[in-house]
Amino acid sequence: MDTSVYSQRLRPRPAPGVVRRWKELGDDVLAISAVCEAEVLYGLGRKNSERLWLEYRECLENRLVLLPLDKPVAVCFAELKVEMERRGEPRPDFDLLIGATAIHHSLTLATLNTKHFRGLPGLKMEDWG
Repeated sequence: MDTSVYSQRLRPRPAPGVVRRWKELGDDVLAISAVCEAEVLYGLGRKNSERLWLEYRECLENRLVLLPLDKPVAVCFAELKVEMERRGEPRPDFDLLIGATAIHHSLTLATLNTKHFRGLPGLKMEDWG
């Protein structure tokens, strides 16, 4: 999952497609990149909402496999960044790190923002919108 999907559980009205697909698949087959966790924690820190922190602890914290940013993901990220810059289609580093994590682990990336990941070589993607 990318952050747009993972963070839906914290929204007052989560996207119905995300709720449905997450329920269909179940937690056991889902995972997030450490980048997604970092982005969510950053957002929680910025908002500093007791309600959101409670929701996070009850619904998200330690719920899914957390995939690390290790050397193979770093190598994949660097290759993606170079390739996308050569094409004249640069992408934000966090999106590339999330994409690199999915590619390295041969996973399909669930997102609500397909344009952020479209065209990344080797990435399988699913729109949960």
